[in-house]
Amino acid sequence: MKIKHYILACSILISGVMLDGCQGDLDIAAQGALSEEQLYNRAGVDALLVGAYAALDAQYYGNGSALNLAGTNAWEASPDNWTFGSIAGGDAHKGSDGSDQPAIDAIAKFSADPSNSYFNSKWRSVYEGINRANSVIRVLALVPEISEADRLNINAQARFLRGHYYFELKKMWNNVPWIDETIATADAASQTNTVDIWPKIEADFQYAYQNLPATQSEVGKVNKWAAGTYLAKSYLYEKKYQEAKTLFDAVIAQGVTSNGLKYALTKRFEDNFDAATDNSSESVFAIQMVANDGTNNIANANQGDMLNFPYGDSPFRCCGFFQPSQDLVNSYRTDASGLPYVDDYNTHAVKSDQGLASTAPFTPDAGTLDPRLDWTVGRRSLPYHDWGYHPGASWIRSPGGAYAGPYSPKKNIYWQATQDIYSDQSSWAPGTAINYNVIRFADVILMAAEAEAQLNNLTQAETYVNLVRARAADPVNYVYKYANDSDPVAGFSTTPAANYKIALYPSGSFASLGQSGALKAIYFERKLELAMEGHRFFDLVRWGTAQTTLNAYFTYEGTVATDIRGGSFSAAKNNYYPIPQRQIDLSTQSGSSSLTQNAGY
Repeated sequence: MKIKHYILACSILISGVMLDGCQGDLDIAAQGALSEEQLYNRAGVDALLVGAYAALDAQYYGNGSALNLAGTNAWEASPDNWTFGSIAGGDAHKGSDGSDQPAIDAIAKFSADPSNSYFNSKWRSVYEGINRANSVIRVLALVPEISEADRLNINAQARFLRGHYYFELKKMWNNVPWIDETIATADAASQTNTVDIWPKIEADFQYAYQNLPATQSEVGKVNKWAAGTYLAKSYLYEKKYQEAKTLFDAVIAQGVTSNGLKYALTKRFEDNFDAATDNSSESVFAIQMVANDGTNNIANANQGDMLNFPYGDSPFRCCGFFQPSQDLVNSYRTDASGLPYVDDYNTHAVKSDQGLASTAPFTPDAGTLDPRLDWTVGRRSLPYHDWGYHPGASWIRSPGGAYAGPYSPKKNIYWQATQDIYSDQSSWAPGTAINYNVIRFADVILMAAEAEAQLNNLTQAETYVNLVRARAADPVNYVYKYANDSDPVAGFSTTPAANYKIALYPSGSFASLGQSGALKAIYFERKLELAMEGHRFFDLVRWGTAQTTLNAYFTYEGTVATDIRGGSFSAAKNNYYPIPQRQIDLSTQSGSSSLTQNAGY
């Protein structure tokens, strides 16, 4: 099921959340309104469920607008968390130049205050999803004509989605109000954020795990195993390692996708980032995207990532954001045995073309590298999918790369050969049909490795990490030079584009490293495997390493690019983002707000 843009009139969003009020939020004229009673049938419930899924992409568009429900820019609430998870985690710079979207610079340097519009946009978009999930649950209970099996399935899907939305809120802000189907619209703004919601998130995922089928009629619908995985992930965040391990064991041994594929790593790493291979065996929970859907806008085509393409004379038109960091690039350096430099990777820096014009000669780094680098980062003189060799500076918005470095993102880029199918050019920046994998199976394996290591099962943890590294080490995952440099679409040669060398950890390595060393290796593997996918900041916080890691990042990366100079992270304050000031204002009555601001803001 490629979820399509679904417009719900305000009058049918019957479980209220803290938004500014429907009339002010919609930027399109209402075409008519449904009363609650008109939804008391199977068609009404199905429509509400589609709406709950549609909120996953955080977009609510009409008339080709680049503004969402909240009247703010699409990218501010992007579901892949490229700002809140990847840029804030050191995977990437904001990119572009200093005058464009300066609110991201403040987030990247942890100097943002509660008035930053990005926080309010994210809050509102996620609560919109909760609102829709609550509507499904509430209306479903009033429709007797639905069979018990279908009722359980629909209710479990809605509770899964609600669990996902609250998980997003929890990892962003920690202290958020719980609003479910039992809370009337008039009472939503008075709910406090002082009670831990982890037990309620667990309950939603547990219900979904127990009541969803293993497969669904449409691939975009969530299933039992996605719910089990998300519950295990919740346990991991809560440091309930034995509970997490038990569930991960079941998921890895028995889990299948909604379309019945046994969970497994795809042979090709790149298949996780290509619309032609969406919904593979590695897709546990994905937000479905579609291009050229007849709406003449890119609302369903990764609109939240529309800024994140090479700029200048590139074929993508816009906009030069989300540039990978030198720190990230250096992480892919391997030693003589093919293993990463976990502790001192920045002392083994990868050569870049920083400061060089595209017309100036440049020879790429000749040292050994993990091939995942060149599926993650676009760098000078390396193939950029089938678009030709990345030319360097002429695709970088800031002259010379001084502001944000010399690199381009790659995991979100469609292929030239299939652009007519999987790209969408309906707007001033591209859209794509590349699904966003909220959870993919490599992520599951590495989370399972983490749980095993925390329980001191180091041999099993090593086995899991080596599964991921073995895929990367397969020569099918090297990037190769073009067979014909003048016609990149024609295919690739058998000559690797760089000096790739990656190896498994030798048997017993984790035992010799001890628990702390093994965990460090697992954490680093997550950085390599999941880079630019929105996870890094949230991982650093839950591991308790954000302060040390990010301050070291500011020190090093500040020598490369100017945008993050002056950045500073304090765990006591910055582990969680500030509650949006707009939401505090909305919840204030008689001078008292029901929302408590996070510490330090």
